[in-house]
Order: sequence, then structure tokens, then C-alpha cells
Amino acid sequence: MVVLAVAVFVTLSSCAVGCPGSTNSTELKLWSIENQPVAVQLASVFKEMESLRWEQARLQQQQHALAQMHKRSHRRRAQQEVGTNILTYGSNDDEKDDPHLSEDDSRRRGDPCFHYTVLDQAWRATNTTTKVKMCDRHVKWKGWYRLYYKGRSLQMPERCVPVNKCGTHSPLWLVGRHPKRRNGIVTRNVCGHWKKNCCAFRSTPIKVKKCRGNYFVYKFTKPSSCYLAYCADINTLVCGRCRRNQSCVSRDKINWRCKRKKRMSSRKIHFFASYPGQLKGKVNRIKYSKVLVNVGRAFSRRTGTFRAPVKGIYQFFFSTQAASAGVKTDLWLVVNGYWVAVSHTHVPRPSSVGSLSTYMTFLRRGAVVYVTHNCGRSWANAASTTITFGGSLLAQWK
Repeated sequence: MVVLAVAVFVTLSSCAVGCPGSTNSTELKLWSIENQPVAVQLASVFKEMESLRWEQARLQQQQHALAQMHKRSHRRRAQQEVGTNILTYGSNDDEKDDPHLSEDDSRRRGDPCFHYTVLDQAWRATNTTTKVKMCDRHVKWKGWYRLYYKGRSLQMPERCVPVNKCGTHSPLWLVGRHPKRRNGIVTRNVCGHWKKNCCAFRSTPIKVKKCRGNYFVYKFTKPSSCYLAYCADINTLVCGRCRRNQSCVSRDKINWRCKRKKRMSSRKIHFFASYPGQLKGKVNRIKYSKVLVNVGRAFSRRTGTFRAPVKGIYQFFFSTQAASAGVKTDLWLVVNGYWVAVSHTHVPRPSSVGSLSTYMTFLRRGAVVYVTHNCGRSWANAASTTITFGGSLLAQWK
């Protein structure tokens, strides 16, 4: 046992002297426990051997990482010197036989978000017209692609593109919206615009995926005919720079720009009207002819109706004065044809009773509101305001 320990020590001592970055700490530590039992000495020796093996593995991993960084940097410089506009990103050739790949790297191996070809061709932009028309049917499409415009990432258009744009006769655009990240890889149809028909050419469907970092990759296929070419939506760059107080606008739907939004001032809408007479039985729509307030001119004296000029929250009130014993009187507030609130009176003996009802609701622009006299008798004269209808805009909805 003592001979074995000495042999192991000699091996470690030779490595300690010859190996880079090593010291004689192993030798000193072994001799410091020379008076310990043989089992303790062997355990210490094996512990030092494992530490050296781990250190050697770590150095190998660092050396491999530096070599990979050097290869990528060299490839990037070479591509920039050539000046090509179609670059390959994330080739699998360097990773096929790499024993140092982590589990995360292994998952990325088949993910198109990390292995795609950059397609940076300015003529594909939606605002570009060229004399020489291009056709993607002549391209040997292979794998996945990411669209760029002068070094900046963008995506395919989701709407019809005018003819003779994108450097071709019939521009290809994506039918349907781009997927979300949780959707994974999806299949989308592609259409080509020609002769005022946005989908005159139904090309072969393509695959699309959204990647972390808010960009998309596409698995393009050969179009059905010539001259068709895939478009790159230049508006992705323009509209993506608009601030919260700006909107993306365009006159020709081709060239877009950011424009400051107009602040919507809350409109003032108030009205109050009365009916200067008596009502009996059923009156489908009360025409309140005496209009006292009509700010915003949303109430019509001729029809007795209120039409909401803006979207928002409104409050209405309506009243009646019943004067017939034993007869019930009902007035209903009608919103877009629905009876929503009632003003009810029932006089058991000869007397006069007034009733006032209020109603608050959300209305869209163009909603129609009026009051109907369903039954009974309501009393009023030219000097009184007992049969009334009014309302106001409380909050405008943007």
C-alpha cells in the first residue's frame, strides 16, 4: 500500500512540475499528512487527481469556445469584404460533432430562429419599383430566411401590395396575420396581386415562425409562376418607430409616416325638451316640441329623438304628470329599439302624481334614443314642464 501511494505521488509531482499553471501545492500537501494512516493518504491523493481532471476539462472548454468565436469572427469579416446580401446564420456544420454542446444548444440545433439565411435585397421593399423585374421561381429556396432592408430586420406585408412593386410584376404578400410565439411554426397562404385582383395568383403556402426578439423567419417555396416575388414590408420599419402619441398614416398606402395624434377634446352634449300638451293612450314617439337646451345639436325637435354624436357614457332623464284616477301611466325610454327604462304612475283616487326616471348607459356613435308613451294619460300645458326629456354626455370614449 505504501509503494502504491508513492507511485501515485510521483505521477502527480511530475505533472505539477510539467503542467502549465500548476504549483507544488500537491507535494506539500502530501508530505504534510505523511504521519497519517495510509487510507487517509490515498483519499487525499485521489481527491487531488479529480481536481486536476476537472481543471483540465474546464480549460479545454474555454479553448473550444475561443476557437468557435474566432471562426465566427473570421466568417463575418469575410462576408463583409465580399459585400454579399444573402448571408447564412447559424450553420449546423460546426455543431454536428461538438461534444461540448449543452442541452439548450441541442434544442437550438433544429430551431429555425437560430439557423436561417438573411435575405437583404432592397428591391424587395414594398415601395420599390425597378425596370428589371425579378422572379423568385428561379431561386433555389432552401431552409429558412429572415427578411432585411439595408441591414434592418422587417417582415412580409399582411395586405395587398400594388402591382409592379417589390421589384416584380405581381408582389407576393402574406394572407392572414403573422403568428405569435406560442403558435410555433404555422402555415400561411401567399397571394400575388395582378389586374386589380389581390389574390390573382395563389402561390404555394409557406411556413412562418415568430422568434424571441420580435422577428419572423420564413420557409419560402418556389412561386407558382413568373413574375412573382416575395415582398418585404418597409412599413415595418417606419410604423415601428412611431411613439404612443403618434399614429402611422399614409396617403397612397405605400409610403407611410408617423403623425402626431390630435388630442380629442371632450365634446359638450346637453339637451332638455318638454311637451306642452296632454298625451293619452299609446304614442309611439313623443315629439318634444319645446326645446330649451340643445348644446351639440344632437336632439331633433322634428322627430323627438336624440342621436349620439360620439362614443361615450350618457345619462338621460324623462318625466310625466298623471292625473286620472284608477289609470296607470307608463313612459318608456327606448335605446336603439330596446325598451330599457320606465316611468310608471298609478293614481288610485282623483289627484295628480309626477314621476321622474333616470338612466345611464354607454352608447356608440349614431345610437338613437327616444321616449314612448305606452298607456294612460299625461298632463302638461304651455307653461309647465311636466312631460320632459333630457340628457348629457358624461364621458367621451376615445
